[in-house]
Amino acid sequence: MENVGVIKENINMSDKLRLKNLGINIKSERLRKSMSQEKLAELTNISRNSVSLIETGKINPTILKVIDIANVLEIDINILLKDV
Repeated sequence: MENVGVIKENINMSDKLRLKNLGINIKSERLRKSMSQEKLAELTNISRNSVSLIETGKINPTILKVIDIANVLEIDINILLKDV
């Protein structure tokens, strides 16, 4: 499994809200595509647990992983970055 690039140091409240919004956008698009967390994890080469943590805003994925997620969901990355 590929590292999702977790950054844990000194995340302030503003950044936490941004990560939460990113996670909400990812989950919304994944569900719109009727895709499970397991399938998204498989197609992006990360664990299902990491997908869950990203969707709940608990970890900060690398921009490369966000691009991978957008590609798998067949959407423009800007949709995932809305309100982020």
